[in-house]
Amino acid sequence: MGTYRAPLRDLQFVLRELAGVDEIAKLPGFEASAGVLDSILEEAAAFATGVLDPLNRSGDKEGCTWRDGAVTVPHGFKEAYKKFADAGWIGLPVPEQYGGQGLPQLVLGPVLEMWNAANVGFANGPLLNQGAIEAIELTGSEEQKQRYIPNLVSGKWTGTMCLTEPQAGSDLAQVRTKAVPEGDRCRITGQKIFITFGEHDMAENIIHLVLARLPDAPEGTKGISLFLVPKFVVNADGSLGERNDVHCTGIEHKLGLNANPTCTLNYGEQGKGAIAYLVGEKNKGLENMFIMMNAARFSVGVQAIGIADRAYQHALEFAKERVQGRDVNPMAKDKSPKPIIVHPDVRRMLMWMKSNIEAMRALALVTAASFDIAARHSDEKVRKEHRAFVELMIPIVKGWSAENAVDLCSTALQVFGGMGYIEETGIAQQYRDVRITPIYEGTTGIQAMDLVGRKLIRDMGSTATAVIARMKKCAGELKTSSNEDVKAIASVYEQGVDALVDVSQWLGMTAMGDLNKAFACSVPYLKLWGVVAGGWQMACAAKIAAERIAANDPEAEFYKAKLATVRFYADHVISQAFWYRHEIKEGAGEVMALTPEQFELDRKTMTTA
Repeated sequence: MGTYRAPLRDLQFVLRELAGVDEIAKLPGFEASAGVLDSILEEAAAFATGVLDPLNRSGDKEGCTWRDGAVTVPHGFKEAYKKFADAGWIGLPVPEQYGGQGLPQLVLGPVLEMWNAANVGFANGPLLNQGAIEAIELTGSEEQKQRYIPNLVSGKWTGTMCLTEPQAGSDLAQVRTKAVPEGDRCRITGQKIFITFGEHDMAENIIHLVLARLPDAPEGTKGISLFLVPKFVVNADGSLGERNDVHCTGIEHKLGLNANPTCTLNYGEQGKGAIAYLVGEKNKGLENMFIMMNAARFSVGVQAIGIADRAYQHALEFAKERVQGRDVNPMAKDKSPKPIIVHPDVRRMLMWMKSNIEAMRALALVTAASFDIAARHSDEKVRKEHRAFVELMIPIVKGWSAENAVDLCSTALQVFGGMGYIEETGIAQQYRDVRITPIYEGTTGIQAMDLVGRKLIRDMGSTATAVIARMKKCAGELKTSSNEDVKAIASVYEQGVDALVDVSQWLGMTAMGDLNKAFACSVPYLKLWGVVAGGWQMACAAKIAAERIAANDPEAEFYKAKLATVRFYADHVISQAFWYRHEIKEGAGEVMALTPEQFELDRKTMTTA
């Protein structure tokens, strides 16, 4: 059924060789992180494989149940959550003053991948706490921090993020939920939908962070405030008081993530409104919520990588066991049936998955390292550079990884052939589960518009230019290698960077005259960035691997596999950059060529005289 195995060796390689965890450990407050890294990874892997993985299939089949406003999670989830919370995993990146461990984002990244790969339905729940904690820590009052954060860290309480309404999905300017002041608090009325773990039976209290409008709020996104709405009101002494007027009216029946309750929440349907507390300044709610959103978008990218890796592992296991066909090599002496892993096309699919997953993983963790540098480095100039890098990479890590992961899970299912299309083999679950990742926390189209509009056009391409300069430097270093594979990789990679430069300049110029045309191919542009940025990290990995092989490293076989994987990525993935360039530059004008009415011309009934 595809048991998950944590990719510890590749995670360690990326953390040390590409993301620079030893340098991160020198930042103020992170001094202990390198020394405990291996033990944290091993413990997280053990939890993922020993506790979460066995519940993945059963949780998907059983799903969640709703009755009279209460939600019951699948069998075993409540016990697993208690173990998760008791082990301190929720507090991994949280400051020690609130009961956390204060570890870098770079350490959290691989842990998130393993948990989501092992059981994404479970992992979505407790990890929402971290976003809630960060929002309260950075924008809440001192009283709110002391009252709510410790219990969110311990897992005694859980957190949610409540943005979406029936009429307000991505367009949050249409939010209608109202907040009416009442002394030192407010009363909220309205409805939120698609709220992950908005109701469940795993913790004693749920802390909802809700977007709503005050009576004097201006129209649009500038009139949105952020409120804290507890399921049970918290008394001054920290004990739980009355049940608040926020109720779950149902859970969604979804394509995947069946173990994860996605709830509709009504506020104030039984009285004058749910008790709520303003978080941060009024009318600054969207800005404050995006503290959670950026972290959530990064996490979704890592989540997609984890699900794709699980699907790849499952496909690899099946390919080694499934006996079909014979060796097509005419020189082969053994003509008996063979496992399908001997077939070239199956090998191509496996290499496609392996190389893309390693590229996505590397880019995500390098981005995580910049999170930490931006937060802790002593030099403001360095912090500013890394903040800009993170802002540029967030839509790519989220959008490219999620889109790619859907394709990779589809490819994994293809390895199974007809066996993959039935639920019994289990691979269909990965395909169903991963499909949400390009949708929630901002669709791929929204990520792409953010990349083009805010990250390319608004700063006149200065951050993109700086990152591309680092890419070009890497290409130059690779060209001096004595290893022929590295030289070949360098050649293709350099052409990919050139394509990215060409398209970025074209988009910048086009946007000045026709924004629609610039946005028309923003998703292919995001994918172009992903392909080339992933190639950047893979190229760096190839250089390191070649050096280790030349030095007769004891782990030479690992490095030989890494080098071969990067060579495949160069020829089969980076090469996509050339047709992305054509699609964007030559095809952007065609996207808006039809009028809305012309889309229906072939469906209208013809009338005759």
